[in-house]
Amino acid sequence: STVLKQRQELQLLIAELKDRDEELNDMVAVHQRQLLAWEDDRQKILTLAERCNLLNNELNKRNEIIKSLTKRLKFLESQQNDSKTSYENTQQKFKELSRKVTDATVHCQALEEKNQSLHCSVLELSAKTGQLQAREQELLTMLKLKDEVILETTDHITEFTSKFKKLEGALRAAKTEEFSLNKEKQDLKLRLKELILETNKLKGKCLYWAPNSVQTSAVPFHSGTFCFKDDLCEKVEENNKQQEEIIYLKQENGCLRNELALTVEKAKRKDQLLQFAKSKQARTDTELSSLRQV
Repeated sequence: STVLKQRQELQLLIAELKDRDEELNDMVAVHQRQLLAWEDDRQKILTLAERCNLLNNELNKRNEIIKSLTKRLKFLESQQNDSKTSYENTQQKFKELSRKVTDATVHCQALEEKNQSLHCSVLELSAKTGQLQAREQELLTMLKLKDEVILETTDHITEFTSKFKKLEGALRAAKTEEFSLNKEKQDLKLRLKELILETNKLKGKCLYWAPNSVQTSAVPFHSGTFCFKDDLCEKVEENNKQQEEIIYLKQENGCLRNELALTVEKAKRKDQLLQFAKSKQARTDTELSSLRQV
């Protein structure tokens, strides 16, 4: 009766081990689904890389536009230099005219008593000098306006250069984040392979221990009371050893379940980190688009 009870207990334990095996198979299926999800994420990352390439192409186009604008600014600067040279020439001419006017006034003062017609010429020259002064003031105002326009253009150029540097920094950060995410994916794949190998090893162990426990539970029949008692003692000892081994296997199974739970939590955390990285990349994309619009 004890042997039959032990057989029943062992059969129950075998049924529990089969249930555990089915649970492990379900866990393996879940891991395979996670692998498919990670492959989808990898494809999404590839699409994002293509999008980054497109962004780089657009940035190159914008660089060409900036180069053309710089050439135009150089042309404007050359025109400004020409205008400055012309202004200097006019100033020199004005100085020469002012000298001539002073000489004329001195000459007129000396010859005032001799000829009144020279006085009229002096008045005409003074009127001309007033016109020249007004012209000079107009030229000065024009030069001031041109200087203000040049300052505004330089401010715009500095703003564009700072924004371009910020965009380059954001692109570099996105590339580094993509590289780190690829490394984390490779590490996760290696960890999954190791977990699959460990689960296969556990399956092999369970299949190896179950039939041995069934075979040892069967007590052979011997003629004679002493042999029967010795065999019973041996079988009891073997059953005790098997029970200890079963308890040890249960403990190992619990430890492995805990490890599997920890690995699942780690995988969930990695998924959360991937989601955070994706959200961060989406924010950078929106910032880039807003900067482009600006």
